Amino acid sequence: MGTLGVSSFMTGLFFLSIGAWPVFGFFGLDVVIVYVAFRLNYAAAKAHEEVSISRVALHIRQVAPSGRARQHEFNPYWTRFSIARHAEIGITSMRVEGQGKAVIIGSFLNPDDRESFASAFQTALATAKGR
Repeated sequence: MGTLGVSSFMTGLFFLSIGAWPVFGFFGLDVVIVYVAFRLNYAAAKAHEEVSISRVALHIRQVAPSGRARQHEFNPYWTRFSIARHAEIGITSMRVEGQGKAVIIGSFLNPDDRESFASAFQTALATAKGR
């Protein structure tokens, strides 16, 4: 951010010196927009999920960027794990369903991490069910 700010300021000063004073303001606006985008990105990165599975319970704890947490609990024997795939992208969504409720998980993961998580979760769920 410092490098962007200094380079925008220096370039803005050049335009100010040749009489194009509105350009100076736009260079400052660019820096503010990039700063806000970084802040929003850092805030969104705080979102995470904690999944634990045993023979008696499947717990999913979803934490939003604001810090607010939601808990979900399923019986692993009555739980179904569904995956939606796209031919070019791979996994587009994953959901855990059971006992009349459904929870979308891993929506913030990149495609490679979704594949890895889906494989590990399917194995863990099968193990918990005793298969």
